[in-house]
Order: sequence, then C-alpha cells, then structure tokens
Amino acid sequence: MTETKEQLQSMLHDIEKWEKDQKSLWFWERIGRIPFMLLDKFTPKFIQDKMMTLVDEIGGFIQTGGRYLISEQSIMNRFSKHTGGSDGVQLEDVASMPVNVMEQVAQELRSSRKNIASVQGASTGIGGVFTLAADIPLSLGLALKTLQEISLAYGYDPHEQEERYFIIKCLQFASSDVVGKKAILEDLTALNRSETNRQAFSQVQGWREVVMTYRDNYGWKKLFQMVPVAGIVFGAFINRSAIDEVAETGMMLYKKRRVLERLK
Repeated sequence: MTETKEQLQSMLHDIEKWEKDQKSLWFWERIGRIPFMLLDKFTPKFIQDKMMTLVDEIGGFIQTGGRYLISEQSIMNRFSKHTGGSDGVQLEDVASMPVNVMEQVAQELRSSRKNIASVQGASTGIGGVFTLAADIPLSLGLALKTLQEISLAYGYDPHEQEERYFIIKCLQFASSDVVGKKAILEDLTALNRSETNRQAFSQVQGWREVVMTYRDNYGWKKLFQMVPVAGIVFGAFINRSAIDEVAETGMMLYKKRRVLERLK
C-alpha cells in the first residue's frame, strides 16, 4: 500500500464532492441542439456523410481501437522522470505507484492537451459553420486520445476493450446534462464493483447514441464559433475548455477507480 486508509478515504470524499457538483448544470443546456439543427439544414450532404462516418469510427474504437489507439511509451517515460528511475517503467509498475504521482502525470497530460485543443479550435474557427463540421471529428479524436492517456496515467490499459467502454462513458459524462450525469455515475458505480464488472460492460450498448448525444450537447459551446473569422477566438477558447472538462472527468473517474480498488 502506498497510501493509508485515511488518505484514500479523504481522496474518495473529494471525488464524491466533485461528482455532486457536476449535477448542478445550466438548465438552458438544452439549446445545445440548435447549432446542429442548423448544420443539418445548411451543411452539404458530403459533410454530413463525413460526420456519420465518424460515428462508425467510434464504434470501431470500442471494438478494436481502430486508428485512435495510442502508444503507451511516452506516458511511461513521464513516470520515469517523476520516479527518478530508468526508462523501463511498465504499466503494471504504474498501477502500484502512489496516487499523487499518477495525478501529477495526468495533470501534465491535461495541460498539454488543452494547448493542442486551443490551436485546433483556432484553426477550425476560420470558416464558421463549414469548418465547425470538420472540427467535431477532430475534437472527438483529441478527447479520445486524452482519455486514453489518462487511463494509462492511472495504470489502466486502453488496449483492453473494457477500458474503451469506460472511456466512452467518461466522454459521455463530460457532455451530458444533469439527468445523464446521474445515470452515468450509476453505471460507473456498477462498473467499479469487481463482481459485476464484466456483466456491466457487456450491457453497454447504443454507442451511436452516445456519440450523437456528445455532438448535440457539445453544440451550444460551439454556437459562437459559427461566425466566420470571429470563430478563431471562440474556437480556441471553447475547444480548450471542452478538452479541459473531458480531462478533468477522466482524472476524477479513473482516480476514483484506483482509490476504491486500494480501499478493498
């Protein structure tokens, strides 16, 4: 054990407080579908087809990882720097490290991905509604990469299909409304019970709905990015804050899993 029972319980208390805070969201998030109603009306068919292709790709990510799977070596190298060891850190070594070291690495990744999201949002904010359509798949791809890196930072392997299900649930949580967040937390509570883990994972269905819900709830944040040129500023800010929210969600939910496992 790298932490005392009291330290782990204190961490769990902080995480549960964060979960409670997540249930206090703006009621007008329902307007999130408006930008995408406009997209459906004005966007050329080939762009809509491209976005539907993305939905299929996310399905591929769940099943096999597709082109979204990442290499773990760069994450392991970060741990080597923190522990003062060699470059031979393995994922199983990470799983036994102190939680605060995991959190430091995850925070570094969070900061790095926010910077990338800012550049990406500014680049795709130039052309208004049409580059917004291109921005959605890029944002989703960066979100998936960020969550995979955070899973590695807490000692979990995104190459395993069950972990990819968990990543999609994290992605869904970050963009859901109050009702959705409550339901997802209940799902993840079931996933955290080792005796029902595989059964709960086998019940995760409707991944198309997960991705489309993410797209629609993400919409209100992109409303101002639909203005050409001005979208550069809005795109940089919105993408940065969105990835920050995704990273925070991943950090808290993966940290909770690790703390609960150690308390057992």
